[in-house]
Amino acid sequence: MLRLLCVRFSSIGDVLLTTPLVRALHRRHPDAELYFVTKRAMAPLVLENPKLDKVIELEPDERITDLARRLRALRPTHGLDLHGSLRSAALRLLVPCQWSGYSKRKLARTALIAAKINVYGKLVPVPERYFEAARALDVHPDGGPPEFFLAPAARERIARWLGERGLDGRPFAAIAPGAAHATKRWPLRHWRALAEQLRGMGYGLVAVGGAGDRQLAGELGAGVHNAAGEFALQETGACLARATVLVSGDTGVMHMATGVGTRVVALFGPTVEPFGFFPYTKQAEVLKLDLDCRPCSAMGTERCPLGHHRCLEEIFPDQVAAAVQRLVA
Repeated sequence: MLRLLCVRFSSIGDVLLTTPLVRALHRRHPDAELYFVTKRAMAPLVLENPKLDKVIELEPDERITDLARRLRALRPTHGLDLHGSLRSAALRLLVPCQWSGYSKRKLARTALIAAKINVYGKLVPVPERYFEAARALDVHPDGGPPEFFLAPAARERIARWLGERGLDGRPFAAIAPGAAHATKRWPLRHWRALAEQLRGMGYGLVAVGGAGDRQLAGELGAGVHNAAGEFALQETGACLARATVLVSGDTGVMHMATGVGTRVVALFGPTVEPFGFFPYTKQAEVLKLDLDCRPCSAMGTERCPLGHHRCLEEIFPDQVAAAVQRLVA
């Protein structure tokens, strides 16, 4: 019997982008035992996935040798390293089975950032790159989006929260103003102007994100219900599932929305499509500027290297509102 380990420790978007591969493995090998290995903090992204037999959580202070011991007890036949980190490399040494990984295209990424030379070749999104790790298992992408399965309790809590704010049954837009690095954040004044336009289009507004985004979300103005930092991953996913559309930067929230089937308008600044992280769904529109200085980093930085931040400064609220209209029409 096939017993498969899928190893991806973090982060939100990266974990969710493995789920098309999980879906394909389950379809091609329905009798296989399929295990997902991730950090405890990321586990809610896959715990409800019915295609998995079990989610094995790396505890915050757990040694990799202890995790390896637990994995050896499963007697896996194949290990799919979907992370390519020191931790996953250690598991490849400590857990005997047939291991394989995928290419992160690091040299191509560096060439594009440093010299603006694109040597990526064929454009392959990250969810499809993960399939390289399963080359021996006869699986292929089906073109479908990521999957983020939600527990009934998460849906019920969000239904109550929305009802208390008069949004149950009313169309609302989710907006995600935060990002880990400043150059991925759309200017606050643009978010405020967009909020006014979306209200004028008849949408309620809910700001989503993590605890670090709560203060920023609170500055979006009156009429924006601030859910940033209030909910865990499952509840945030349930909120996104109820939204008509999400407006977001290049963040994990964007991939959460695609995983629950919500339309996405995505704003991309310092990062570009060849990196592989554009929304993996047909229900999305990406707004970006073709500037000679893009890309300037792989994950964003604390300040624009050239000091102007034109890549996001010059994407204007009326353009984003128009994208929402096109996507929802």
